Amino acid sequence: MGMSLAKKIISSHLVDGKMKPGQEIAIKIDHTLTQDATGTMAYLQFEAVGVKEVQTELSVSYVDHNTLQVGFRNPDDHRYLKTVAMKYGIVFSPPGNGICHQLHLENFAQPGKTLLGSDSHTPTAGGMGCFAMGAGGLSVALAMAGEPYTFPMPRIIKVELKNKLQGWASAKDIILYILKQLTVKGGVGAVLEYTGEGVGTLTVPERATITNMGAELGATTSIFPSDEQTKKFLNLMGRGSDYVPMFPDEDAEYDKEIVIDLSKIEPMVACPHMPDNVITVKELDGLQVDQVAIGSCTNSSYMDLKVAAEIIKGRHVDPNVDVLLSPGSRQVVKLLVQEGLYETFIDAGVRILECACGPCIGMGGSPVTGGVSVRTFNRNFEGRSGTLDAKVYLASPITAAHVAINGKFTDPMSWGKPYILGLPKDVPSIKEHFLFSIQDKESIEVYRGPNIVPLPRFEPLPKRMEKKVLIKVGDNITTDHILPGGAEITALRSNIPEISKYIYSRVDKGFVKRANEFGGGIIIGGENYGQGSSREHAALAPRYLGVLCIIAKSFARIHRGNLVNFGILPLIFKDKKDYDLFDIGANIMIPCEELEPGGEIIVRIQGVDKEIVVLNDLSMDELNIIRVGGRLEYVRKKLSK
Repeated sequence: MGMSLAKKIISSHLVDGKMKPGQEIAIKIDHTLTQDATGTMAYLQFEAVGVKEVQTELSVSYVDHNTLQVGFRNPDDHRYLKTVAMKYGIVFSPPGNGICHQLHLENFAQPGKTLLGSDSHTPTAGGMGCFAMGAGGLSVALAMAGEPYTFPMPRIIKVELKNKLQGWASAKDIILYILKQLTVKGGVGAVLEYTGEGVGTLTVPERATITNMGAELGATTSIFPSDEQTKKFLNLMGRGSDYVPMFPDEDAEYDKEIVIDLSKIEPMVACPHMPDNVITVKELDGLQVDQVAIGSCTNSSYMDLKVAAEIIKGRHVDPNVDVLLSPGSRQVVKLLVQEGLYETFIDAGVRILECACGPCIGMGGSPVTGGVSVRTFNRNFEGRSGTLDAKVYLASPITAAHVAINGKFTDPMSWGKPYILGLPKDVPSIKEHFLFSIQDKESIEVYRGPNIVPLPRFEPLPKRMEKKVLIKVGDNITTDHILPGGAEITALRSNIPEISKYIYSRVDKGFVKRANEFGGGIIIGGENYGQGSSREHAALAPRYLGVLCIIAKSFARIHRGNLVNFGILPLIFKDKKDYDLFDIGANIMIPCEELEPGGEIIVRIQGVDKEIVVLNDLSMDELNIIRVGGRLEYVRKKLSK
């Protein structure tokens, strides 16, 4: 049998392991990207490894998350990122350039390359045939140091697209439809590979919207072929030489196949508080809305904003709706200005924000108390908007624009004739706004402000763990639950002692106090524990508080990797009913010295004299990493030999 596109790229980059689903493999990483919320810690970790220069073909440091420069913390982090980039051979994108995934697609992403990014939406680049994965900052730091990236070989799911979109349906509606079918756990341990005649009808920006939100499926990544659409896009970006045709073999073998008829897709919306809680827009006809936010790494491209502008043109947004716009890049802004569409938004009463993530990560733009907010973003987790009781709906820019002018959801049948849009004819370059490394790197002094605190070092895993349960949480706990976002907390990403004070602060205000009183402990979790963003601080900060083990029904891929990276033992209930036996404060004994890779172990609940069997799906390397206190310590020991 032939090979899928994903398998072809993995095979050409394979360093270790066998390409059998679930087995651990290691691949060479060509490119990396970071953003400032995760990047500061990633570069502190990179420095700790001790290499003199990045070992990848390309590494880019973007500033797009913490652009609210209130006080010294964020500006200090940005200065650190800039100087460390110049010293170690990293391309630097300063604040205001735009959102990392939009910028990377426009300026750097290449078909057939492997890309590892310290942001869960790095698979955006899969829209042009790049094998792009999100990971924790430490994994990215080690990739920059030349280490391969290790992960379980994914299953490959073929998603065959038939026909083409009709009416007002868009790429966002395709991925929302898939989320409805597969749920937020449907892509765990898998790559979604898009094929079929419908693929050719989608431009690269449209494909990127779909691969971006593959992260919400829990997928390892998502990927489209590199074809004539890819060639057209790269030529427009002035990067025609980066084009490489890449397709699966005609007789490629897949682990699962899904067929989607694009002509049957209609405008969709994800209701609070999960991206898979999807219904059709017409089912919400008449629902009043308080806020509309257009942008994010999912939907801030030229095509996204042009269609919104055409819908709004000559009209004014509803006086009861606050409308916010976050362009994806300087290039997008220049195109809008070039075509007179920037003025369209201004005249309509839209607030135009900086080219940055902004409201998507709770960095300003919060809705009113109990407000209904329609956003073109990728996540609508409870409280993520910055307003705990807000009701956030996820929709396409088309739907959002109609809501903005009507003040409510309306049946798409009332929207009139749809606009048929394509890529622009002439695209201005913004390459001059990137800072490329200089020859005389030795002369660069890395700037370190007072908020930049050295990475803590952790003790090895004890042979016998005796700890109390600190918290017990349910299914689909996200990294937003573990470590909330927002301006105040995100500004502390380079200061682990300070940011640790906010762990589980919106779920259980007594968590940190208990962790200090108990001298650390164990967390009990449900299904899909740690889904959502790649923020490694959701593992690093609990480790700083003394969390040594998490027993859950299942783990999200990136978070599980982060737990291993920082020496936290991830264990899985063999019988999920045993979850009910645990309470906060229960004394747990785990004989860690008896751990074997991929084996079972007996956990004792002391006091009630109960024993349960738990599983680990750890490889020998992962187990050794946890035993020495984390991956950084493991690599230090490896390099010292």
